[in-house]
Amino acid sequence: MVFLLSFLIILSSVTLTLGVVLPIMKFESFYFFDETTSIIDVITTLYVSEEYLLAALVASFSVIFPFTKQMAVLLEAINWNRQKNGVLMKLIPLLSKWSMMDVLLVALVIVAAKLSGVASAFSQIGLWFYASSTLLTIISHWLIHKRSSAILFAED
Repeated sequence: MVFLLSFLIILSSVTLTLGVVLPIMKFESFYFFDETTSIIDVITTLYVSEEYLLAALVASFSVIFPFTKQMAVLLEAINWNRQKNGVLMKLIPLLSKWSMMDVLLVALVIVAAKLSGVASAFSQIGLWFYASSTLLTIISHWLIHKRSSAILFAED
């Protein structure tokens, strides 16, 4: 169980990093022009365009919250025998509510681009890495919670 949990946490960190730096969308317009963009590209473009608040929001929900959640899951895994209902157990569900926001937003942009007829948009590998990172983190947290519950019931 410890090996599986360690593997899932490491894999979720790798897939999150790949999801942030690899292209998440490809736009094609008039069959000649195409552009791919990653989450880092979006944040950089917003910042350079002096859209500081929007850049900060995208960075927070796309990068900072997911990495914070992964660190919380890692700390919870390290302390699962010592800390039964600590701050981490409350922090992770709060962060989980925002985990898939980027995937939803990218899906909406793809649908809007396809419906507008101006450009075609396609999901790219980065989006799938990003989504898999979220799912791996959720599974890791579930395994920790399941293990913690088994320990609590065994002590009673």
